[in-house]
Amino acid sequence: MPLVPNHASPHLLIMRLIATLLLLVSFSAVLPSVSLAKGESEVEFVRIWPQWRDADSFLRISEYLSGEENTGRQTVLRSQPEKRTGFYFLVRVKGSHESSSATKFVLEVITPDSAQAKVYEFPTAITKRSQVFNLGLTGSDWKGKKVHPVAWRLRLIADEDRELASQQSFLWALPES
Repeated sequence: MPLVPNHASPHLLIMRLIATLLLLVSFSAVLPSVSLAKGESEVEFVRIWPQWRDADSFLRISEYLSGEENTGRQTVLRSQPEKRTGFYFLVRVKGSHESSSATKFVLEVITPDSAQAKVYEFPTAITKRSQVFNLGLTGSDWKGKKVHPVAWRLRLIADEDRELASQQSFLWALPES
């Protein structure tokens, strides 16, 4: 069956082309981008999911019993560790890289109140298996539940400033005007 029937108006064809282009653009915003240097092993961000989280969303029954936060299989890293409420980037990292304790996430965020990117670093250890991280901009680092980033870029940096992986939002890639 053809994409557009022979008797269809040219407007229908244009609308379908625009819809297809929009789908391709939206997929490119969520697809991982992998940085590889010659001879390096592969690391990728499988998914990055930006979202607001209230402090209560981190509570588990075990915390009521032990008094300590239980993050399960996720690693939770916060810009202000004593605050839980904030804007988080849920990141799944996968790859056949060497385990390293000298890695860090570098998160650059442009917010509605400033055109300059704010940079946050989250030191962490990376293992060979798939891992899930919650990178939180908490406390005074994020203005509130209704604020969303204009653009962002996340990079995973190993020792000696070697970039293992990088992904950015669609608007981050737009040229400066």
